[in-house]
Amino acid sequence: MIRNLTDSIIKSAKSKPDGKPLNLTDGGGLYLLVKKSGKYWRYNYRHEGKRNTLAIGSYPEVGLKAARERHTEARELLARGIDPSSHKKAQKNLQAALSKNSFEAIAREYHRKFLPTWQKSYADKMMGYFEKDVFPWIGASPIAEIEAPEIVKVICRQDERGAGGAARKVKQHIQQVYDYAIAIGVAIRNPARDVKTSLILKPRQVINFASLKEPGKVGGLMRSIYGYQGQFTTCCALKLAALVMLRPSELINAQWSEIDLENALWTIPIKRMKARTHIKEANLTSHYIPLSIQAVEILQDLFPLTGRSRGGYLFPSIRTPDKPMSNNTINAALRRMGYTKTEMTGHGFRSMASTLLNGMKGADGKRRWDKEAIERQLAHKDTSIRGIYNHQEHLDERREMLQVWADYLDDLKANTGQILTFKTKTG
Repeated sequence: MIRNLTDSIIKSAKSKPDGKPLNLTDGGGLYLLVKKSGKYWRYNYRHEGKRNTLAIGSYPEVGLKAARERHTEARELLARGIDPSSHKKAQKNLQAALSKNSFEAIAREYHRKFLPTWQKSYADKMMGYFEKDVFPWIGASPIAEIEAPEIVKVICRQDERGAGGAARKVKQHIQQVYDYAIAIGVAIRNPARDVKTSLILKPRQVINFASLKEPGKVGGLMRSIYGYQGQFTTCCALKLAALVMLRPSELINAQWSEIDLENALWTIPIKRMKARTHIKEANLTSHYIPLSIQAVEILQDLFPLTGRSRGGYLFPSIRTPDKPMSNNTINAALRRMGYTKTEMTGHGFRSMASTLLNGMKGADGKRRWDKEAIERQLAHKDTSIRGIYNHQEHLDERREMLQVWADYLDDLKANTGQILTFKTKTG
């Protein structure tokens, strides 16, 4: 086949002086349609006795070489009895169908469907993982065609940069999307279940949050908290952190609707606690915190300031009242008070309480509190049916324990020596 066009001819080509289009033929039905608005590749052909035109692309996005390659492909289809225009339309429809069932499309559909049942921070973090670590790699792929090795590559990229915890979360979220895809009929198997993180990721490193555990140092910490010169809400958050044994994220997201000052009880829906996804979604139980006299007084002082805040948070953000304070606020306050990240953290209040309460002895020399009561107050995971639905267990003992703990912290705050004795139950 004789080809007529060259790059220089194409570049210099212009529409006719009267503004009408100019056709520059290249051979075999391929030509360049030159208009004032641009230059377009076309292929004229006959199929089943009818004349048709196939749009191949615009110049310069599609250069001369690429246009000829597409022209050759179209001629080969025609030689096999396939209409190139119909084939192009079918391919476009197929791609649209695949895009509709791409991993990203199904993941976003899953996220939208269950968003109302999730805590906002959990939903935001999940989508953040998807958009940063998953969609760029497998988002456009049809969900039914992705295999386990592709998922392995996704999560190993995170592990290689030292984010092993995030890698495990991403694998979990991918697995959830596939469970949803199977339920709605766009996938027949879950390749994420074939990925064993224990075999491909680096072993977990146990990180102990920095915490003060010596009574004398704990007393110094309490004096620093009560002398804190920063925001009043931050000071209240620090005081409560020492009393209630919550994780920092659970504390700062506290809602006034959860607080019953009259009965001195804080009831937190399980969807706000650290728990497995299906337990959060069901949200059939709660974590209970009996409030000591000291905790009630702190909340009573705080209520006039934030009790009617727009978002209902105990500790609203200074800049955006309908959002809670930052996760880093408590740690930043501890740094401001002079405690380094290797000395004390917001999460460290939990281990501080756990260590000292587990070491408390009664008048008979035996341990003062049931270990299970301490674990219940820490809301440590218990995946058994009994564990999931029995969060009120040891509630009376926990109420007594938290009051004794609050009194003990007051004693430490008031004294400079290392007080090692705890008040025992009388009467």
